[in-house]
Amino acid sequence: MLKTNKILIDCKGSMDLKQRLFEWMSWLKLTRRFSSHTIVAYEHDLRQFLTFMKKYKAESVSEQALIEFKVTDFRSWLAFRHSKGLSPRSSARALSVVRNFYGYLGQEIGQTCLPLAAVQTPRLKVNLPRPLSENQAVALMDDIEGFSTQIWLGLRDKALFVLLYATGMRISEALNLTGNCLPLADRLTVLGKGEKQRIVPIILQAQQVINDYVKSCPFPIESETPLFLGVRGGALNPSVAQKTLRLYRQMMGLPEYVTPHALRHSCATHLMAETHDLRAIQELLGHASLVTTQVYTNIDQQQLMQVYMKAHPRGKSG
Repeated sequence: MLKTNKILIDCKGSMDLKQRLFEWMSWLKLTRRFSSHTIVAYEHDLRQFLTFMKKYKAESVSEQALIEFKVTDFRSWLAFRHSKGLSPRSSARALSVVRNFYGYLGQEIGQTCLPLAAVQTPRLKVNLPRPLSENQAVALMDDIEGFSTQIWLGLRDKALFVLLYATGMRISEALNLTGNCLPLADRLTVLGKGEKQRIVPIILQAQQVINDYVKSCPFPIESETPLFLGVRGGALNPSVAQKTLRLYRQMMGLPEYVTPHALRHSCATHLMAETHDLRAIQELLGHASLVTTQVYTNIDQQQLMQVYMKAHPRGKSG
């Protein structure tokens, strides 16, 4: 059952807003199919927004008051966040949450807050994903099984990391797979963010290493059993996989960004270099927006420039 924070609904004379907030969170869960973690984060951001506005305006916050806020009110809120040392990325996310709520509110009461549309999102520094090179990825796939204490655990680690690199899955998606996917075919059904399903192809080499792991596993992997198991037969904890990769990168002298998630970036980056098919990569990764996938175009261009500067006579130093 959804609960609203006391501060969030402390709007004297506005029981309608209290109910509206509850309905909004229910809508996020049931219609938008947001995870409970995301809903908690949304509630937190909206609560902080309403708390600030209540103090800033020195009056209760009602639905009508929300609609009548001016551009300067929203800018004052963003300025306050900046003064507290909150990052532009955090404020951009909070502004997105506020817009989401206003969008829902507008649908329900038939009124919109036009000034909100004029509020600019804080500028963000684009942090490009940092993938492994193709040689690093291949070496990791070949060597990783040797970093576990038991043969079957090494085969499990290899199967997991090959799967992440071959399909671009998030580690949470891979660890949510069950024995129901066995025997493996040439594609897998993945449950991604927002409980959205997508189909990902799985290459023969990945099928083979997963089959090798399943055969060596001392615990039965049944239809409802997690595919990737821990040392005692329970579901593999992501922290164990992260620890294994951390040990590997330390031994091999690799940078700290070599994590399970970096294998997802590596998959997308290497596919981009070969195919330049944004739509296909968007489908593979399960991105809701093509804009998210376009970051890999930037990586591809960056690498192209690096090669150019090394190879071109005018780019060489000395």
